[in-house]
Amino acid sequence: MNWITKVTPPGLKTMLAKKETPDDLWVKCPASGELVYKTDLEENWWVTPAGAHMRISPRTRCRLLFDEERWEPLALPPVPSDPLKFKDDKPYPARIKAAKAKIAAREKRETENGGAPLLQDDCMVAAYGKIGGVPTVLLVQDFDFMGGSLGMAAGEAFVTAAQMALARKAAFVVCTASGGARMQEGTLSLMQMPRTTLAVNELAEAKLPYIVVLTDPTSGGVSASYAMLGDIHLAEPGAMIAFSGPRVIEQTIRESLPKGFQRSEFLREKGQVDIVVDRREMKATLTRILSHLLPNSRRRDDARITALSQPKTHVPKAAETKGKSA
Repeated sequence: MNWITKVTPPGLKTMLAKKETPDDLWVKCPASGELVYKTDLEENWWVTPAGAHMRISPRTRCRLLFDEERWEPLALPPVPSDPLKFKDDKPYPARIKAAKAKIAAREKRETENGGAPLLQDDCMVAAYGKIGGVPTVLLVQDFDFMGGSLGMAAGEAFVTAAQMALARKAAFVVCTASGGARMQEGTLSLMQMPRTTLAVNELAEAKLPYIVVLTDPTSGGVSASYAMLGDIHLAEPGAMIAFSGPRVIEQTIRESLPKGFQRSEFLREKGQVDIVVDRREMKATLTRILSHLLPNSRRRDDARITALSQPKTHVPKAAETKGKSA
């Protein structure tokens, strides 16, 4: 103990004590490089002042799109965990376990102050609710779970969610985010491409809208299947949408690619994307689209609510008997 410690009053010690700063208080904008206060970023749906749309969790996506931030979580069927007994530098089950632990930690952080439940066992999360008053099944692909890779669990989730939309005569909205097929499942992962395509065809036969929201990144087998089969394709600004990455293409064709190649704005100019929508305007845009594509569902639901809210008139039995005798 030195002489400064002896003469320093206790109250001053508290004021001069070193305060610990949270590690995640600031977030670096990927577009401008500036530091953004995390609380401000969360309030702005993770869109930076420079306009960069950062990746968000399925829970945040559900809060963004569903009316009153209310939804019903949908259970998705389990699939074999390691059909090929695949192992590279670590066993496939170990990768799955680590991914689940990562998602569980994030879910714990996001539900500290309460919130509607979500059921997630792989990279897909499904929920049922209303967007602009229109009944909708929403399927969100989570890039944080092994890069949102398309495997048997993701394919089964897509087919199940599509069947739920059919059963409930609801719209089907899918938010994609994936690096492609899951290599640990080999050909079994590639088989999910035709399976999901058949599910999309069933929605088309039932005349139910299938809307795709393309987020960063959407690539590989996902972009080669259900991501490009929507009735309408929306995309967030600056999202990479591709089959192969730009570096692979440049090495193959030995030419430089155009500026903005494989970004959502470039694909809109080429006709592969219908509308590039700011995330903060996504719900309003989906509401307008769904109200045109499923107008009767909204009216039917409004009529049901009106009927339930009407007071029931009770006719006394004596009056009923009198009316019959007359």
